[in-house]
Amino acid sequence: MTNGASPDRPDRSELDDLRARLAALEAERNGRRATGSRARRRPASALAAVLLVLGCLLAPLAVVATWAADLVGDTDRYVATVAPLASEPAVQDAAANRVTDALMDRIHLPTLLADVAPKDRPLLEKALGGLGGGLENAMRGFVHDQARKAVASKTFATVWTDANRRVHASLDKALTGAGGGAVQLKGDTVTLDLAPLIEDVKKRMVQAGLTFASRLPTVHTQFTLVESQQVGKVRTYLRLLRIAGNWLPVLAVLLIAAGVLLSLRRRRALVAGCLGAAVATAVLGIGLRVFRVFYLDRLPADVSQDAAGAVYDTLTRFLGTAVRTVIVLAVVIALGAWLTGAGPRAAVVRGLWTDGIGAARGTAEHAGLRTGPVGPFVRRYRAWFTWVLVGVAVLVCLLWPYPTGWVVLGIALCLLFALAVVEFLAAEPSQEPGPRTSKPVEHG
Repeated sequence: MTNGASPDRPDRSELDDLRARLAALEAERNGRRATGSRARRRPASALAAVLLVLGCLLAPLAVVATWAADLVGDTDRYVATVAPLASEPAVQDAAANRVTDALMDRIHLPTLLADVAPKDRPLLEKALGGLGGGLENAMRGFVHDQARKAVASKTFATVWTDANRRVHASLDKALTGAGGGAVQLKGDTVTLDLAPLIEDVKKRMVQAGLTFASRLPTVHTQFTLVESQQVGKVRTYLRLLRIAGNWLPVLAVLLIAAGVLLSLRRRRALVAGCLGAAVATAVLGIGLRVFRVFYLDRLPADVSQDAAGAVYDTLTRFLGTAVRTVIVLAVVIALGAWLTGAGPRAAVVRGLWTDGIGAARGTAEHAGLRTGPVGPFVRRYRAWFTWVLVGVAVLVCLLWPYPTGWVVLGIALCLLFALAVVEFLAAEPSQEPGPRTSKPVEHG
């Protein structure tokens, strides 16, 4: 019997050739499939990138829309925004100066002599005629002192808060440029009527002995809150953002979520979307500070820059808080997505986390602490515990009335601590052998 190949069976070279051809055909088919898949995925990837960019660009607009809706729609929020202005020294000085100018325009020296006996009035008028300027300066100083006491009194903060609460409805009119009220928009200026404060100063003057002040008519003078050539444009944009209200943040989140779902690498897309939203919102925060400088530089000479700066800072205080909150939230989500990814650096961080918790578990076991049946139970449902904790953290963040950056950071740290507890309980017990027990020696 020969060692050659059977005539009915192909030799080894033919088998190898067939295998090679099959492998080539398989590779070609896989290549076509991959090419077709990439061709089909290319439009989806482009659409995902567009959605992510739109979501990131809408993020700062969503912050402004939420701020505008809260400022107009929430009376308590509005009062909490403007209440600190009553204690701002720059605002108090500007208001006192405005009240003094308004009253002095209606006070004349002959009025001071109204209570003097008729026979003595000509002599006094003649004697005081050369001192008119000095007397007027003294009167201005006296009125200014009374006005300064009025704006610095403890009751002024209450009067200011109550007045702003009553006129909160006028804020909508001021933003739309229609209607009256204490807050009005005339041209490019938002003003506040100081008539109630002037009445308080008149009462103080009467109490000080200047009874003629009670006969002065009701004086209306306007205190400038905001003045800029761009107020009209800002008013239009603010109306549009107010209409969008709280729907614009939802739209921004949905756009980023849709972009992540359509991406080939979803985790990387989530990180990019969150960081993009954080950068866009940070640009808004920088823009607020830059616009403040340009706004103050273009104020008229008769408007106090210190007071205008205090008003600007107060009105944008909660907007700045919202900017920082969005930045912190976006960075926390991006960091969480990166740490749960398959990257080598993320794996190193997770390894350090696991090793640290394992070391703590080993130390506890060495001290005699045992988890009992809790350990196996948590280990079995570890994934469920993780998702429940993440869901609770998200729910707390959503239900928090007005979260700040510190609140978001605190929630993230609490979640991290809770996850560490779960990991600690779910860690495998050490397999170190226990103490040996000596067997009794049998004596034969």
